[in-house]
Amino acid sequence: MDFEIKYKDARGRVGTLKTPHGIIKTPALMPVIHPGKQTLPVSDYGAEVVITNAYLIYKNEDLREKALTEGVHKLIDFPGPIVTDSGSFQLSEYGDVQVSNREIVKFQEKIGTDIGTSLDIPTPPSVKRERAERELVITLQRAQEALEVREELMLNSVVQGSTYPDLRSECAQKLGKMDFQVHPIGAVVPLMESYRYQELVEVVMSSVTHLPDSRPRHLMGAGHPMIFALAVAMGCDLFDSAAYILYAEDDRLLMPHGTLKLENLYEMPCSCEVCTSYTPEELRQMEKEKRTELLAIHNLRVSFAEMRLIRQAIVEGSLWELVEQRCRAHPFLLEALRSLKNYSLDLEKYDPPYKKSAFFYTGPESLNRPEVYRHLKRMKRIPFSKSVLLLPRSSKPYSERLYEVPQKFYSIGDVALNPLDDMQVTVVDVPFGIIPLELDQVYPLAQNESPDDYDEDSIKMVNGVLQEYLQGFSQIIVSEGVAETFGLTVNDEYIFPEPLKIMVNDHKRIKMIADYQFGTGAGEGLFNEEVKIVKSRKTGKIRHVYDGDELIATLRASDGVFVMAKEGARRLHRYLPYPKNRVVVNKDAEPFAREGKSIFAKFVINCDIDIHAKEEVLIVNEQDQLLAFGKSILNGREILDFNTGQAVKTRKGGL
Repeated sequence: MDFEIKYKDARGRVGTLKTPHGIIKTPALMPVIHPGKQTLPVSDYGAEVVITNAYLIYKNEDLREKALTEGVHKLIDFPGPIVTDSGSFQLSEYGDVQVSNREIVKFQEKIGTDIGTSLDIPTPPSVKRERAERELVITLQRAQEALEVREELMLNSVVQGSTYPDLRSECAQKLGKMDFQVHPIGAVVPLMESYRYQELVEVVMSSVTHLPDSRPRHLMGAGHPMIFALAVAMGCDLFDSAAYILYAEDDRLLMPHGTLKLENLYEMPCSCEVCTSYTPEELRQMEKEKRTELLAIHNLRVSFAEMRLIRQAIVEGSLWELVEQRCRAHPFLLEALRSLKNYSLDLEKYDPPYKKSAFFYTGPESLNRPEVYRHLKRMKRIPFSKSVLLLPRSSKPYSERLYEVPQKFYSIGDVALNPLDDMQVTVVDVPFGIIPLELDQVYPLAQNESPDDYDEDSIKMVNGVLQEYLQGFSQIIVSEGVAETFGLTVNDEYIFPEPLKIMVNDHKRIKMIADYQFGTGAGEGLFNEEVKIVKSRKTGKIRHVYDGDELIATLRASDGVFVMAKEGARRLHRYLPYPKNRVVVNKDAEPFAREGKSIFAKFVINCDIDIHAKEEVLIVNEQDQLLAFGKSILNGREILDFNTGQAVKTRKGGL
């Protein structure tokens, strides 16, 4: 199996899958090619991989003989990777197929398929559980049989289980222990056709969370661009559909925000060659066959453009914004997006903490994004002061300007002591709720935008966050604006005993960032009171932290987190208990790590399962000796599951 992840966002992956006839760049759309009928050259419009039906070839004597003698690539005139279905679609449509699982698997290998498929039972949604369980047993038996029959053929094995999440998870778990290369998620077309997107989320998430991370997932029959972004964010890598031609035959145009009927068009909807060369009226007046071909070309262009847009969004870290845009195209898609909050814990583990793109709040659904969940979880790493002062938002980063202190403050509870003796200043804002001033330059707390006019959902959410946060302080002072905006119950007006000067202590800042980044106490482990802080002459922001002439760490300008130097890695290694933040390599990789070369997944024998992609990690041997340090490419689960590709980009070795 040769699948490698290049970039990540949410659960989405930009990756490469090697096949005998070329590399598939994922996420990828595979147009369905009807053998013997279709003549549209889909490769001319962006297709790098296609899917065709081996059962239809098998049943047609002429097609079968040509495929056996010349191969399936010549049969359908496509030189790149070809995936073949086994006849499961016909089984779902007509209730029977005239071929056995063993026969169709052998046939797919004989005709030169790149990725074949076992003959699973596509159990439709909402059937009785007894039927779903019975058919699942057959699917699993046939999966095992396919492995025994194939010689070198790359194989799909489809996750089934109807709309029972536990059966989907059971199937995924068992298939994941078998030697398959790709895992389709099957029998979901009826859900999409009836707009049951919330159930689709349950089916997909209950499947991908139990499949190996090292294998691509294929959402079968998902060919409408409106669904691509959501499915990719859930971890789907491959898509197939005949929608581009079926919709064209029905005079319908695919768009990322829905479907348009030619009969209703006054203007053409995009800038593809069809839309720029013909008017709606000209298309309506054409002969059916020519019109169908042109509309199919439009549908392909739009679909492949959407896939390119998704890959770009993953690279720059803006996939969630794209998902939120697309899911507002239909009420039931929006409902599906909202249901993803039930999987916040899982999504947070796969979502990289640091991205190139800023966080844009586009509505209440943004409150459920992994970045918000992660921030509130990491805030629990920050030790409490005796008192807290809550201030409203200002321009960001909050501490980089003279803060305009509100005229009125109120107390919550009793204020017996001078709060200035040990006071935490915290900004209250949407969507992250609470932002200590020391953290206001850390991604995405400074790199986010939200409307000044808060919606009711965000106010309610922040109020809940505040209620929990404030329990950790003995004394609470709140500005008038925060109290009014977020509905806090306050006492009488509070007047500070001396003029209020809001300043951020540099030593407190670097320690809090380290705690937030690596865990409670990491700041003390890295930085003593004698460290020297060097700031940028241009921006005035902290850039380096030294102990004497020894560089400990650099505060990265792009996201406000620490990049370790050798001394910082040593200190972090001494402070953090094994296996925290560690990637453990075998003896073969040890000399390469010491030389500062990148670590490949196949040489990793253990790691901290809670590592995220793009985090600072320590590279050690089995005796926990520090060899090197660097940036993780994958998260902890992926590092342990993959056997190909880079796991860590090493910064320095020789420790």
